[in-house]
Amino acid sequence: AALLAALLAVALPNSGAPLQAAVEDHARTADARTTPTESIVRPEPDSVGQSGSSPAQVTQSPDRAALAALYNATAGANWRNNTNWRSDKPLDEWHGVTTDAQGRVTELELPGNNLTGPIPPELGNLTNLTTFHLSFNNLTGPIPAELGNLTNLTTLGLYANRDLDAGEIPVWLSGFANLTWLNLGGTNRIGTIPSWLGTLTNLNGLILRENLLTGPIPSELENLTNLTRLDLYLNDLDDGEIPNWLSGLTELEHLGLGDTNRTGPIPSWLGNLTNLRGLRLGRNDLTGPIPPELGNLTNLRLLYLDGNSLTGAIPPELGNLTNLSSLWISWNDLTGPLPPDLGNLTNLTSLWLHANGLTGPIPDELSRLRNISLLFLSDNELTGPIPTWLGNLNTLTRLHLDGNRLDGPIPSELRGLTNLIWLELQDNDLTGPVPTWLGNLNRLTDLDLSGNRLDGPIPPELGNLTNLTVLHLSNNDLTDTIPVELGNLSNLDFLTLNGNNLTGPIPVELGNLSALRFLELNDNNLAGPMPSSLTGMKALTDFHFDNTNLCVPTDDALQAWLAGIPDVDARDVVCAALPSTGDVAVPPWLVLGIAGGALLILSGGVVLGARRSRGAAQASRR
Repeated sequence: AALLAALLAVALPNSGAPLQAAVEDHARTADARTTPTESIVRPEPDSVGQSGSSPAQVTQSPDRAALAALYNATAGANWRNNTNWRSDKPLDEWHGVTTDAQGRVTELELPGNNLTGPIPPELGNLTNLTTFHLSFNNLTGPIPAELGNLTNLTTLGLYANRDLDAGEIPVWLSGFANLTWLNLGGTNRIGTIPSWLGTLTNLNGLILRENLLTGPIPSELENLTNLTRLDLYLNDLDDGEIPNWLSGLTELEHLGLGDTNRTGPIPSWLGNLTNLRGLRLGRNDLTGPIPPELGNLTNLRLLYLDGNSLTGAIPPELGNLTNLSSLWISWNDLTGPLPPDLGNLTNLTSLWLHANGLTGPIPDELSRLRNISLLFLSDNELTGPIPTWLGNLNTLTRLHLDGNRLDGPIPSELRGLTNLIWLELQDNDLTGPVPTWLGNLNRLTDLDLSGNRLDGPIPPELGNLTNLTVLHLSNNDLTDTIPVELGNLSNLDFLTLNGNNLTGPIPVELGNLSALRFLELNDNNLAGPMPSSLTGMKALTDFHFDNTNLCVPTDDALQAWLAGIPDVDARDVVCAALPSTGDVAVPPWLVLGIAGGALLILSGGVVLGARRSRGAAQASRR
């Protein structure tokens, strides 16, 4: 299960680890038995009877034909692991199959195994089946009604088979009195959540997340007092408050109501569900303050309250949640300072507080978050300098402090953040030079320092950051020339240097940036003809060089390249030859008007370009 989670898990910010529920389906059943795990796919014989067991063993189970139907319907030859399938070996030696003493199949577990195709109705013949787990595959078509014969099922998991036909939650499940785990998340279920689910009182887990369900949350679910997981995330349910009857489900360990149109306040009684390990209420329209009673949930690992309209201060009681690994409170209307008590959350790996109205300095107590990997404090109104102790949080991979009112220089202590992948400090009031040591943070893929008051030259050391895909240095006070070393950034997708005081020509080496899509050089003092090497930028879709003294040579290849870029500013700035002046010296500052409405731009007696008027350019094209 751990391997499956590592291979398939995503982040997605409020998904609440969307694969976790189905992975736990697998772990839950696997932990209860001792069947061996097949880790190597061995070559398979082409037909039954080529190797292995005696004829008596081949025919001992009537379930063999049903499994063969599954293999054939779901392209078994392309499964990730099909060990012993279509062989004559006992069925309990087939990958993912467990049998009882009579050879009847009791467990079928093939999650994440690349099953592609419809669920065959023959699986309804596996009447001794207790565990049916085919999550994370590519199953298609309907959920066959024949599965209604599997009344001994205790676990049914079909999570994340997103190509199944849209359909309601099958009514035949109402007869599955032994069911303890039902996971139909991500299977295109439509209609309402049926009230008869409340009769399945042995359920420990009910996962219906990521579907197209509508209507209310039925109050009959209050009868499911054995529930440890209830996950309805991402369904278009009727607007409504968090149901009060949930207060009676005291065994709950995971409650997922994110993105289900919840309204009203967060009820304080949630603080009484002390077994909770995951509470996901994000992306709703919840209002009012965060109740301090949530500080009683000391078993919490995940708390997601993002994307609501919560107001007031972050309660210091959240500092009691010392088992938290992830805290999301972003995209709300919270105000006041960051509570120093958050420094007690030393198990945090991700802290998301961006897009609120938080004020004051970043408290020194956060220096105790030595396990933090993702720190998002952007788009608030935080003030003061960037704390030097951030350089000690060497597990950081993403640091987002952008969109605040932070001032002073970029502290040299940040050079210790050698695991950083994203560094976003834009739109603050930072001053001083762009540090040369940034060139040593060679894991960086995204560096954004735009919208500050940084000055001095662009350090050539940034050319060492060969993993960069985004480099934003725009709207500062940078001077000098564009370093040729930026041509080493072969993975660069965005390069914005606009709104500075850069001088000189475009380096020939920038033509090496074959992956570049956005290049912004406008609003600088750059001058001279564009190098023909820029035609190497085959992926460029946006190119802005207006409000500079750059010009376009009359080079056919360069002109054709420029014409093929969808969004270009100043494409009509063409270089021109100096007209004959006889013995008359042309002052270096002179700008001459010539026929056709062009302006010759001169520097040091050399013509840099002819900027044609709109009318002249149109006449030329005609």
